[in-house]
Amino acid sequence: MPVDVPSRIRFLTEDSLLCLDWSDGQSLEIPFRALRQLCPCASCVSETTGQRVLDPDSVPTDIHPTNVSHTGSYALKIIWSDGHDTGLFTWEYLNEIGKAIEQLENDDAD
Repeated sequence: MPVDVPSRIRFLTEDSLLCLDWSDGQSLEIPFRALRQLCPCASCVSETTGQRVLDPDSVPTDIHPTNVSHTGSYALKIIWSDGHDTGLFTWEYLNEIGKAIEQLENDDAD
């Protein structure tokens, strides 16, 4: 089942979070650094092997978006403070990342 378009998108710069509200009432928060570390572009993930080539530790802790735009009706294009600008984050991928982070946080709380 395809993921809907978020009903609300907020970039909380003071908290370094992307917040996505979905039409089903679910809200997901994704830290900026995690989002940059999980960039799906060919510079960050090998097109041949599918292995991540970006070293997550190389992403600055204070990373933040400097510009954000919609790509069609299916994704966000984010330009980052480290100059990286080739990743497209589809609604489905953002939903997947947000749910994975939420699950990790819930597991850590148990």
